[in-house]
Parts: sequence; C-alpha cells; structure tokens
Amino acid sequence: MKTIKSLVLSLAVLASVNVFAQDRPVHEVYSMMMVNFVKYVQWPNQASGGEFVIGVVGNSEIFNTLNAWHGGKERGGKTYVIKKFNSSAELSECDVVYIDRSKSGEFEAISNKVKGKNTLIITDKAGLGEKGSAINFRTIDNKLKFELNQKAVEASNLKVSSALSSMAIVI
Repeated sequence: MKTIKSLVLSLAVLASVNVFAQDRPVHEVYSMMMVNFVKYVQWPNQASGGEFVIGVVGNSEIFNTLNAWHGGKERGGKTYVIKKFNSSAELSECDVVYIDRSKSGEFEAISNKVKGKNTLIITDKAGLGEKGSAINFRTIDNKLKFELNQKAVEASNLKVSSALSSMAIVI
C-alpha cells in the first residue's frame, strides 16, 4: 500500500510540473523532478548498500537544493551523495549526471566519459535529447516537460518504467 501511495504521489508531482513551476524557483522544480526520475529508473547494480551519486555539472543552485533535500539520505538502501563538478575534467563516477544549460558545450566530453557505464544523463538544452541525453528538460507552451531518449537509456544499461515513459516526449 505504501508503494502505491508513493507511486501516485510521484506521478502527481511529475504531472503537475507546470503548477510547481509557477510557485517555485526553477532549480527546486528541476531538483524535485530529478529525484522523481530516479524512482522510475532501474540500475543493474541496484543492490542495497553503498552510495547513490548524483553529479551536478555547472549549477550551484540545483546542487545546493539537491544536497540540502537529499544529501546523506537513503534511497533503496543506498545513501544519496550529491557532488558538484565545474567541468567534464572533474567528473567522477556517478549514477546520475545533470548537465546544466551553461555547461551544455561539454555534453559530448561528459557523454564520452560515462559511455558504457550505468549513468543516467539529464540535460536542459534543446537538441541534447537527440544527441544522446537520456532525459532532457524542455519548455513547451510555457510548461516544463521532458524528453526521454530510450536508446540512450538502453545504451547505459538502465531500464525506465512505463509510467515515466508515458509522461515523456519519447524521442
């Protein structure tokens, strides 16, 4: 029953992003959505124990929000660790990498660095979904939406639930 309530709540949050976007700063909305995305993705090494690392490249507000809300907390038996990177050169092992729009020029370098690893790449710039980002934020008709690149997800050996796919713009 707890799982069903969690699922319904998460779906409601994702479905009502345009409402949140009007009342909350965008870095909070992005942070909230990223953590909700994680709930609908399955990693091959999802066994309990260890760390679940979310890397943020280039956006201090998102990093600070994720760290304040989730840093050190548990996710399925793993502890959230939020790391800030200023460039692709600094990037280390991550389960999720968010590349801010201001660092989108480093997309290819970051993508190449995590190639063959089980890393979910999330971006925020038009065109990056087609280039290989697994999830890409898009604003369409003043509403925040997201693209899902199923080939990029599969290349990272990840599985996305049908619930997440049904809310995405699948590319």
